[in-house]
Amino acid sequence: MLLTLFGLQAQTPEQLFETGNSQYAQNNYEEAIKNYEKVLDAGYESAAVYYNLGNANYKLNRIAPSIYNYEKALQLKPNDQEIKNNLEFAQNMTVDAITPLPQNTFKKWYRAVLGLFSLNGWAILTVVLLGVFTLCFLVYYFSTSTSLKRGFFTVSFLALGLGLLSLTMAFQAQADAQNRNFAIVFSPEAEIKNAPNLAGESSFVLHEGTKVRVLEQDVNWARIQLADGKEGWIPASDLKIL
Repeated sequence: MLLTLFGLQAQTPEQLFETGNSQYAQNNYEEAIKNYEKVLDAGYESAAVYYNLGNANYKLNRIAPSIYNYEKALQLKPNDQEIKNNLEFAQNMTVDAITPLPQNTFKKWYRAVLGLFSLNGWAILTVVLLGVFTLCFLVYYFSTSTSLKRGFFTVSFLALGLGLLSLTMAFQAQADAQNRNFAIVFSPEAEIKNAPNLAGESSFVLHEGTKVRVLEQDVNWARIQLADGKEGWIPASDLKIL
């Protein structure tokens, strides 16, 4: 027994992940969830871990945990269509029907471009483009061929322009991440108050799985905003921050 326990504790995050996958394939979703969570507890995270954790919870009809983990996976891999599809399936199980406020065309375009990469993705793209600029500029500077100089000069400054644009988007993504603090409602039913206390008047009710934006938070309460613009206070214990 002790040897078995020691063997389990000695598993690496990669082994725990593979064990979770094996248990998932055998429809043993509870055990799969435990192993995926051990991977996260060990300080390792990836889109694959969160995605599989979302899938396992979805199989058990656990709305809030499945949506939460799909959202976490999407933060790390924002362009993954499979994650987006499964998130949409999970969101279809939620009770609350919230119609987002309309956005103008420019804002939609801006959000779409910003969402092409994560913060790390924009940072990596910036480094690559500035590297291309440096390399092409050096070739231009030391080349003796007029046609080569002209071509590499054009490419170098095109890379520089795109690199600076990518750098701007990286800063925007960082600011966006800091200012757009989201959470998932985990309580089966939560009364949203007009003030941060139990005596406050109930404004509306939310149910598990609903995504909200957290505007401010203290130990016990959080002021939230819905996609349709409604605001109110919810017990902090009813939320899980993304």
